[in-house]
Amino acid sequence: MPKRTLQGVVVSDKQDKTVVVKVERRFTHPVLKKTVRRTKKYHAHDEANVAKVGDIVTIEESAPMSKLKTWRLIEQA
Repeated sequence: MPKRTLQGVVVSDKQDKTVVVKVERRFTHPVLKKTVRRTKKYHAHDEANVAKVGDIVTIEESAPMSKLKTWRLIEQA
């Protein structure tokens, strides 16, 4: 099964080798037929501490590294 990749914005880089990425998804509400925005935060592993707040990054699913970190940073856009 291929690993999922998501794109989002870094909202926190205070932790060592960890960034918090906010990912937004849009979908049409089944009853209201209106576009709805939902966001979710993911903790991602950033080995080199290169990502800063406001950067757009791509993260990929990985094996769990800690209680919250199950994603890793792929690239910085």
